[in-house]
Amino acid sequence: MPDLSRERRIGGLVAGVDEAGRGPLAGPVVAAALIFRTDKLPRALSGLIDDSKKLSAAAREKAFAEIRAQRVIGTLDFALGAASVHEIDRINILAATHLAMLRALARLKTRPDAALIDGNRAPKALTLTHECVVGGDAKSLSIAAASICAKVVRDRIMNLLSSRYPAYGWASNKGYGSATHIESIVAWGATPHHRLSFAPLAQGRLTL
Repeated sequence: MPDLSRERRIGGLVAGVDEAGRGPLAGPVVAAALIFRTDKLPRALSGLIDDSKKLSAAAREKAFAEIRAQRVIGTLDFALGAASVHEIDRINILAATHLAMLRALARLKTRPDAALIDGNRAPKALTLTHECVVGGDAKSLSIAAASICAKVVRDRIMNLLSSRYPAYGWASNKGYGSATHIESIVAWGATPHHRLSFAPLAQGRLTL
């Protein structure tokens, strides 16, 4: 289970940073940065925070609602950042992910003293003291909470886009390359929300 041991070791206000949506064929990549303003998890969040991949959609929504409530009362701060499909295609997915992370950190109302970045590479432009944590959403509570925020918001975006482009099944596959999604691309072509730099789209450059 994730805990606050890394945050306590670093000291001060530590922002956990994570993303959602690196792998899909469609949609933006979304990042979140989250700071717990105390060295203890707020009691209302106890039992709600875990690696977002281990939680059901309903559990993530419940945790996100409480995270938002805790921000209102000041026990934590979080912010979101995103990079568009056009940015992903122009600068590549890793650079776009790092751009989304930098945007999330810049939008925090609270200035962090340091950051914990999920993964093995941090944005090159990040001047803040930082530490990369592979599998961080299963180790750090601030990263895990950020992962929930990023995942919930990106899923909501894909649900909205699915209502506009129902043939691709984004409400269920969230833009990942499921069989139904691939079949729909073959049948109908790519939409403006598809990542044309990603295989199999890169070979055909299909458009509606």
